[in-house]
Amino acid sequence: MSRDPRYDILFEPVKIGPVTTKNRFFQVPHCNGMGYRDATALATMRAIKAEGGWGVVCTEQVEIHPTGDIAPFIELRIWDDQDLPMLARIADAVKSKGALAGLQLAHNSMNAPNLYSREIPLGPMDLPVYSYFSDPVQVRAMDKEDIRNFRKWHRDAAIRAKRAGFNLIYVYAGKLFGLPMYFLSRRFNQRTDEYGGSLENRARFLKELIEDTKDAVGDTCAVPCRISVDEMVGDEGIHAAEAQDIIGHLAELPDLWDLTLSGWEYDSQTSRFAEEGYQLPFIRGIKQLTTKPVVSVGRYTSPDLMVKLVRDGVIDLIGAARPSIADPYLPKKIEEGRIEDIRECIGCNMCVAGDFTMTPSRCTQNPSFGDEWRRGWHPETIRSVKTDTKVLVVGAGPAGLEAAMMLGRRGVEVALAEKGEPGGRVLREARLPGLSAWKRVADYRLGQLQRVTNVTLYRDSALTADDILGFGFAHVAIATGSAWRTDGVGRRLLRPAPLEGADVLSPDDLMAGKRPKHRNVVIFDDDHYYMGGVLAELLVKEGFEVSVVTPAAEVSTWMRMTMEQLFVQHRLVNLGVKIISHHHLLRADAAGVTYACGFTGKETTIEGCSLVPVTARLPHNSAGRELLARRDEWSAAGIKSVTIIGDALAPGTIAAAVWAGRRYAEEFDADEGPVPKDMRREVTGLAEGPFYWDRTAPAAT
Repeated sequence: MSRDPRYDILFEPVKIGPVTTKNRFFQVPHCNGMGYRDATALATMRAIKAEGGWGVVCTEQVEIHPTGDIAPFIELRIWDDQDLPMLARIADAVKSKGALAGLQLAHNSMNAPNLYSREIPLGPMDLPVYSYFSDPVQVRAMDKEDIRNFRKWHRDAAIRAKRAGFNLIYVYAGKLFGLPMYFLSRRFNQRTDEYGGSLENRARFLKELIEDTKDAVGDTCAVPCRISVDEMVGDEGIHAAEAQDIIGHLAELPDLWDLTLSGWEYDSQTSRFAEEGYQLPFIRGIKQLTTKPVVSVGRYTSPDLMVKLVRDGVIDLIGAARPSIADPYLPKKIEEGRIEDIRECIGCNMCVAGDFTMTPSRCTQNPSFGDEWRRGWHPETIRSVKTDTKVLVVGAGPAGLEAAMMLGRRGVEVALAEKGEPGGRVLREARLPGLSAWKRVADYRLGQLQRVTNVTLYRDSALTADDILGFGFAHVAIATGSAWRTDGVGRRLLRPAPLEGADVLSPDDLMAGKRPKHRNVVIFDDDHYYMGGVLAELLVKEGFEVSVVTPAAEVSTWMRMTMEQLFVQHRLVNLGVKIISHHHLLRADAAGVTYACGFTGKETTIEGCSLVPVTARLPHNSAGRELLARRDEWSAAGIKSVTIIGDALAPGTIAAAVWAGRRYAEEFDADEGPVPKDMRREVTGLAEGPFYWDRTAPAAT
């Protein structure tokens, strides 16, 4: 297929200082939980994006000095020449696939407690660190010598980045991760010298860094500036009008302006709380302030919107982090006229959770993300099957759909049996408030399956173990999902609560259309992810009086990992939902629901109340367990393997279920030959010299 001429503008080259991109697709800097620990995995991940057609592929933030150490979060470092080999590996990998390689220099300043380096953090003022964990660390105000030293550190780091082979070298003044932003913001900069007060003074530090960087590397490297155009705190911080003044003041200094919101939770909002292009009101008009190209993000997945933004003069380059994760081949698919093959980002922020848990990121839509090198998985291709074989996949939820799709790409003949609605939990949950974009997980895979001939979907097919034994499939995958418990068992309660006579509904009941008998409803949330908050929103909007009881200190506490917790709490409070933290379910009956304080044991009863426990789930795998118990019958039935996958094995996230489906497709035929290495890892090299302190050795002189 050929490219639709409507999208030709997206494939025009763009000059950025001394370098030129091949198209307008720009993977902006984004974290990934791998950083300095997983060099080759990180390089491979970035290279695959370049392979997929992105014109520019950038690193995450790269710490320039031990005084800007953001540990325990795992980013890249460019502290000294020791860091150059791994950085060069990233640059080389990206450029080998035809893209420009960008590196984002960063000093986390007031966001850096320096837990690893133990250096004292630096910032415009003497203040506590503004770190994620509110660490008991204080920042010292930078004096003139500190500023001179910093400028040298930054310049030296830029020169190292050039030596490592990068084409674009960022000055970072955004998201409260870059020291220059703390100087720009009135909240954090109340200095009375030439670096504080007026806008010109507060922008002085950023101006000097851009000038220093261009002087050091600008002959061959582009120097973008990443800046936040709104702190979302009103006049207390940088707001849209002032950001325009700042950019107007520095308009022609950098080679490119990269526009963001601050902090990160606003810049990378989820689909539950923000639509595609939600940043547009903040960036309109900025391109008219400068002749330099402008890039910005907005979870763009629609080629038509991308074209409109360029034609309307809003931005020059289509910035993407999460859409480039969900589909590294997004540009190539547009270029080849394969729009229907785009694996659209669902905006769930599971990728962000990787960074916050200091682990390699994962993606709900793209299960290969983070495992490109570690397991040898590619987002688009998979090795062909070596022998003719047939596979039965039971269950067409996220795990079953992914398994069937990727088995089909391997050339396997697949029967996919589903007793209910193809899509499973994805489609049920997508009907809940704010989660409609999650339907893309099922839509993409069902759409792909409709276009192949070796995968057949059988609807209304509830299969027993006897049925499966009679079919003659060599391999069987059980992907029959799970169901929410109704007895209160979860993290806090390890035995069923006394609930006799109570009106109890599970999340599955609510998603199936059932509703509580009573107007008052208690949601006991011991799951701590999205379900409790979403169901509270559903019910309160339907007129129920809702209380969320949770053993945690806040509602949906794990959603801190996806940067949504504050948005969930804000929405529920404003909807009138009563949030009762540090409490757990005690019992329920026909009279009402009783819960107790986790500290005092004091009991509270809400009379005439229904209960919705959001606690744990039980896997649906009875047919699979029976098949495993009847292993002696496999040979006669022609069965070689039976594998339980996804939620049917152990309930988890949708991302985990999709990943399990991909893993099954990769490894189902392990008995017929070698499979890709289970998981590669890089081991730290040992430094030379003694590895312990020798008390008997003479003191150094």
